[in-house]
Amino acid sequence: MSGSAAPATHPARAVREALDAVRSAPTILQALRLVAGVVAAAADDHAGASVEDLRLAADDRRDAVVALAAMHALGALPVADAATLVGLLASGDAFRVEHAAWALARSAPVPDATPLLVDLVAAGGVTGMLAQLTLERWAPQAPEVVLAALSVALERPDATAPHVDHVARTRLVETAGLVPGAAATALLLGVVDRGSEGPATGELSSEAPTTVAAAAAALGDWFASRPRARAGQRGRDHAPYPGGAGSGLTVAQLFLHADIDGELSSAGKGDTGGIATLLVHLGNALLESAGGVDRVVTISRGRPGADHGPEHVGAPGHHYAQVPLEGPPQGMADAWMHRVAVRRGVRRILRAAGTVDAIHLRMADVGSMAAAEAARELGVPVVFTVAPDPHALLASREASGALTRESFATADALEHLTFRDHLVRELARDADRLVLFPRPQLDRDSLDLLGLDLATEGSRATVVAEGIDFRAVDRAGIAHRATLRGGVADDPTTVALAELDALLATLPTERRHLPLAITVGRLNPVKGMATLVEAWSRDPALHGRCNLLVVGGDLDDPSGDEAAELARIHAAVPPSASGDQGLLLPGHRPHATVAAWLAATRRGRPALTAPDGIYVSASLKEEFGLAILEAMAASLVVVAPDGGGPATYVEPGVTGVLCDTSVPSTLVEAMHRALDMAASPETAMHQRRALATLRDRFSITTMAGALAGVYASIAEHVDDAGHAGRAGLAGRDGPARGATHVPPAGAAS
Repeated sequence: MSGSAAPATHPARAVREALDAVRSAPTILQALRLVAGVVAAAADDHAGASVEDLRLAADDRRDAVVALAAMHALGALPVADAATLVGLLASGDAFRVEHAAWALARSAPVPDATPLLVDLVAAGGVTGMLAQLTLERWAPQAPEVVLAALSVALERPDATAPHVDHVARTRLVETAGLVPGAAATALLLGVVDRGSEGPATGELSSEAPTTVAAAAAALGDWFASRPRARAGQRGRDHAPYPGGAGSGLTVAQLFLHADIDGELSSAGKGDTGGIATLLVHLGNALLESAGGVDRVVTISRGRPGADHGPEHVGAPGHHYAQVPLEGPPQGMADAWMHRVAVRRGVRRILRAAGTVDAIHLRMADVGSMAAAEAARELGVPVVFTVAPDPHALLASREASGALTRESFATADALEHLTFRDHLVRELARDADRLVLFPRPQLDRDSLDLLGLDLATEGSRATVVAEGIDFRAVDRAGIAHRATLRGGVADDPTTVALAELDALLATLPTERRHLPLAITVGRLNPVKGMATLVEAWSRDPALHGRCNLLVVGGDLDDPSGDEAAELARIHAAVPPSASGDQGLLLPGHRPHATVAAWLAATRRGRPALTAPDGIYVSASLKEEFGLAILEAMAASLVVVAPDGGGPATYVEPGVTGVLCDTSVPSTLVEAMHRALDMAASPETAMHQRRALATLRDRFSITTMAGALAGVYASIAEHVDDAGHAGRAGLAGRDGPARGATHVPPAGAAS
């Protein structure tokens, strides 16, 4: 109809139509994009006419996406269906418990739900973090209700028993720190007082150090949150570093799940993978670029009580600052309950820096989530590197039949796919600038996988390839060639090669004429290390053609993921027989050592290993693949996954082989082809030509120059608009207590 307004759709009908759209969407990802429509339709249903439809849909066991859409819609109703959501919280169904806890963040406080949410916080994980987010959102409206539930949980006899793990108690105390008011402050002071009664020896009258630390930190937040200047004023808590604002750009960059230092001494340990190497090299390259960056602050995790360095980040240069996290180191999948501590730590570092032009976030993890909150509080612009993770893997699993609408509930409960999808899209939506990796079909993939239309993003999105430090590769190659000619390498390379020689000497004599297949990375299922060992060991022809060197992992104190991968590796090749069978497992090594070993894989070691080895990445996915690129820079033929970044720089049949690395037989075939290529004189000639292109497109200096331009564009905008971030982190010292900026699923992206 034209010339007249369309009649309003009845709210219940609008909800049914929105649910039908989710149900009929051709893919799971497209269905997830339509959840927002169901939530919006429910928010307009003031009479609650759609409640019965939503209740039935929430119980749909054949279509988990419809079910989660209905659960979030129940929370979005003007008068939320609290009874149903409380029932779902108590159901014991992990999928429905997670989404009910999340959906309740949209509703007014529900007293009956509060004890259940508190129990979820104590249990931890992503569901516990979402429950904590809901309690944080409710706390300003009903502080007495939230605090009462927390107090009851903290006063339970089993909560202070000597044999009970105090981690759960620490989570509850930290959540109490999000509740405004004198009563919450008194509770926290009580925890600190009990902790001062004596050492935490398990006595009922004392608190564990981690619990006391959480209470003290929350109290520190409370005192810091008393504003000394109104938001928007150009005040600053710290003097600018020498030279003052305007003397050069300051950039912060963060990866929480790594131990990052300038020497890269923990590379390949736990979650300290390629991104840690990238941030170190990139920070140095930014300072050397002509882009006007004269200060870089690289933020990672740290241990309580260590020197975390935030007070020393004021001068120009590359600084390493750490966010202290209580408890043992946790991987990305297990660290979600650290959100409040990370927000606090990042905020402290940004304040100490005085003036920050941008913070660059790269992962849709708890570190980026919390850092984005801190940046918003302090007026610091955010750059976000957006990648289709978990979107690409989700889409491929659905296309293969491994994931269906029905099985999505189980997968989502284990992998939190909906929340991760939402977090990527939210970070992308709210960022001041976006950075994307090159992909063969970037525009299509961004739209199909992320719902991000690059045609409409204009200057907000920039494609930047990651880069490597070719100087380090060149130094390792030159030093290694010197040793082959009887010369002496520089000291680090000499030590690295001596270590490799000792490792190779454990091989039986009959296997020392074989070349190496080397892989470098974290011992994590997504990196496929165990799959590679299994495929190599089970194919007699491949096993007879090369030895296998797996570099990565903490062998002395493995994380859960590392232990699981090691168990699979040891099942394929028993530790007592690994040397005899040609498998070498040295664990993680510093970056300089890895560079020397890549050179040795290419050129061999006299009487220990033949030249013309290959590099193998058995990763399920690589958004870019820095380790692959470093291997190519060392003139190694590579095997790499055929999706994502590697397809933009690996030339099949010339510099390497692309394959479906999730299929062992395909991986074996690719390794055979790569070994054939490595032994061909024509390949060496092709690689020399390709290397010139690699140096131009994928050097760390090229990457630094491109990113410096992104950061400068933000600074120019800030100068024009008088942005608080450039003005010196103006405003109050802390966030409004109980504030949170992460809406539940279904928010418009």
